[in-house]
Amino acid sequence: MTGCRTDLAAEELPQGGGQLSGVKSCQHQRDGFQITEVEVLDEAGEKALCKPIGRYVTIDFSSFFRREEDSFPRAAALLADWVGALLPLQAQDSVLVAGLGNPSITPDAVGPVTAASTLATRHLKAQMPEEFSLFRPVSVCRTGVLGTTGMESAELIHAIAGAVAPQAIVVIDALAARSTQRLCRTVQLADSGIVPGSGVGNDRAELSRRLLGMPVLAVGVPTVVDAGEGLIITPRSIDKYVQDAGKLIAYGLNLAFHPGLTVSDVDMFVG
Repeated sequence: MTGCRTDLAAEELPQGGGQLSGVKSCQHQRDGFQITEVEVLDEAGEKALCKPIGRYVTIDFSSFFRREEDSFPRAAALLADWVGALLPLQAQDSVLVAGLGNPSITPDAVGPVTAASTLATRHLKAQMPEEFSLFRPVSVCRTGVLGTTGMESAELIHAIAGAVAPQAIVVIDALAARSTQRLCRTVQLADSGIVPGSGVGNDRAELSRRLLGMPVLAVGVPTVVDAGEGLIITPRSIDKYVQDAGKLIAYGLNLAFHPGLTVSDVDMFVG
């Protein structure tokens, strides 16, 4: 079944492998996971793909979500590598991680769940610089949604960024897919930023380098298909999938931000 809207650049590519003007794309495998890379090069690409200029990487983590043996450490390491590739940072650059979405609505809770397992280290480095010298300063926030806070996510993130002065921002959000086969199976990373809620027609203020003045990496998992006429489709086991997705993204970020940590190390700190 297919829906009307999609946040996934990979779903905007032509069927059969054709190329669009102003768009480069390729597919390959690594560590048993299928990867689709899409790059929007110019205005022609923006019009063709309906996505801003930037790089979009979609990784099919089906084996992880099926809980195949040893899939989690491989998936987290691969995700960490792509975070590093799309968000190049100096050794001690600080990062603000923002979990978008409503924690009370499960399909929209990927951001808050991810934030809960992301290591916040900025205060530790300030208080105990020698003990945490190998860690990067990371701040973590959960923005909530306009209906419960009265504030746009972009407004909150802009204010927090002004206070903690990060060198980069990572935003995590639930996405919409066009195909039900992609639900809770893929992770998309995009260095173009994000417009929260765009996948289900609830467009809010964008979060991008243009508006925030620093690199913005958007990480998301499709949890719904917009079937049209006010109907939204989500998997029966969405609770488990959102918990799994949040943990995977958080561990990928932790490994990317703090080189030298292992999955076991993160288990210890998060636990």
